[in-house]
Amino acid sequence: MPQFDLVIRHGTLATAADVFAADLGIVDGKIAAIGSHLAAGRREIDASGRLVLPGGVDGHCHFDQPTSDGSVMADDFYTGSRSAACGGTTTIIPFACQFRGQSLRAAVEDYHNRARGRSFIDYAFHLIISDPTEQLVGQDLPALIRDGYTSFKIYMTYDDMKLNDRQVLDLLTVARRDGAMAMIHAENSDFIGWLTDRLLASGHAEPHYHAASRPMAVEREATHRAITMAELADVPILIVHVSGREAVEQIHWAQGRGLKIFAETCPQYMVLTEADLHGHGFEGAKCICSPPPRDKANQAAIWDGLAGGVFHIVSSDHAAFRYADPKGKMVRGEKAPFNWVPNGIPGVETRLPILFSEGVGKGRISLSRFVELAATNPAKMYGLYPRKGTLAIGADADIVVFDPDRKVTITNALLHHNVDYTPYEGLEVTGWPQTVLSRGDILVDAGSFVAAEGRGQFLHCDKPALARPRAAA
Repeated sequence: MPQFDLVIRHGTLATAADVFAADLGIVDGKIAAIGSHLAAGRREIDASGRLVLPGGVDGHCHFDQPTSDGSVMADDFYTGSRSAACGGTTTIIPFACQFRGQSLRAAVEDYHNRARGRSFIDYAFHLIISDPTEQLVGQDLPALIRDGYTSFKIYMTYDDMKLNDRQVLDLLTVARRDGAMAMIHAENSDFIGWLTDRLLASGHAEPHYHAASRPMAVEREATHRAITMAELADVPILIVHVSGREAVEQIHWAQGRGLKIFAETCPQYMVLTEADLHGHGFEGAKCICSPPPRDKANQAAIWDGLAGGVFHIVSSDHAAFRYADPKGKMVRGEKAPFNWVPNGIPGVETRLPILFSEGVGKGRISLSRFVELAATNPAKMYGLYPRKGTLAIGADADIVVFDPDRKVTITNALLHHNVDYTPYEGLEVTGWPQTVLSRGDILVDAGSFVAAEGRGQFLHCDKPALARPRAAA
């Protein structure tokens, strides 16, 4: 009688610490054995010449999130999780977004209703807090943290989301006391508003002026202010989607002073530039995201930060809107000024291939560093490790058999999202997922998607060890 439900043989296993040849055995959706010459499995996968990696953990993606401008996100939990799985990601953490006047608990319940029975892969929720009332700060948020929603996002920009410094400090105090990870979108809203008004008054409304309205100084100032607030509150924070050198310098400075400042970046800042916003007519809107992509020199600064340890995670920040759609990028028409174009780009499926190809393939980062950035550290950052993010006895059998030599030219037709474009159209990458498992179930079999709808489970997160303040570390 077979000892294992499934055995993956002859592969090269990679974790955040080691790379080694071994077989891997799975029982009841968990990794049960790692070693040589394992006993037979009911099913076996020959991974000769392939890498065997922990399934990716995308700690920053937006699916079916309500908006305030009439736009509708392209991907819900069905299409978004399908796309994630096909790209080698087996855990997603999107955002339950609170609007002003709405209770935080109501926002969470609404998001559960949107997700329930739809996701192909396991998922947790971050919280977005836009209305930090006394009730929320004193009761609702601490209760939700105890219930396993152990991370929340704070915006320093967007009129319907931004918080002032005192509100941020109040929330950071909750994070410190109750053991949550605070994520901060660091851009100065008043600076952006002032620049936007001047650009529009001068007739500069085309999509590429989005970048001019959000120069690096806007991100640098807000990053420094966020760091200062974290220092005052004595609490770790994560600065999300860092785009270039000036914010990197602020984070590196803070880390050098011993502050627990974590940083995230995204593939758009590794391979896109501001020039990609200069499309024909309105097409530059396809690449509008915040912060915007910078230039080649800033790409180099991002890669230096990835190699040197400034960054802790790489996420997709998948926030996709269809381009040619009156509820997407053209919600205000195909000649809308840049400030009325919905922010965000697709990328949940292309995150791992781009990071592997541009990072490991070009010698910028090691294979173990790739695993750390794409899977292990996100699981640690959000209280899911070691259940997720690693290959270890007892961990969930979330596994990617990855072909490191397969050359793929990214086209939208290749991808599995519900978006009518990809900003990476025509980019050639080397390395692509071949077989993807979630809790031992095969989701992608030799490139074909075979998963059952709704099999994904909601994950209650532990309080992350990384969120402990220095005094409690």
